[in-house]
Amino acid sequence: MKLLIMRHGDAGQYQVKDSDRELSELGILEAQVMAKWLNASDCQIDKVIVSPYVRAQQTAKHILDILNCKPQVDTLSLITPDGSATEVHDFLDGMFAGQKHDNVLMVSHMPLVSYLCSEMTFDAQSPIFPTAAIAMIDYDLDKMKGELTLMIGPDDFCKKG
Repeated sequence: MKLLIMRHGDAGQYQVKDSDRELSELGILEAQVMAKWLNASDCQIDKVIVSPYVRAQQTAKHILDILNCKPQVDTLSLITPDGSATEVHDFLDGMFAGQKHDNVLMVSHMPLVSYLCSEMTFDAQSPIFPTAAIAMIDYDLDKMKGELTLMIGPDDFCKKG
């Protein structure tokens, strides 16, 4: 099974409550770029799990608008910026035991996305996520851990030089 852990796109409006911050124009573009990458990679997402925070919900919406498939979408209050990676890992393992999924996309926040990668991988890698970046974990359901196989973000598609 593939678990794709994604940080939301760029957000602005620091003067509002953190949970109410919306995506900036750049954040919308970042989400759209990553949705196009998901389509091009032929990764058929069958479930999306999203933080209840506005910027994560908007990121998921912009991805779903472009995605070639129509996955089941659930909002999970555990995956906010200050969520517990251990609790999320336990929740996911319980969900994976009860439901068959091939490719699950989770849209959440720093620092949780980084901690979650560490929690869910054999070598406890804890990458720093640029906005809208996706970490792909090849997850072993029996061992309840996986291997981080890819880290990609919108900046990877920008020409350098």
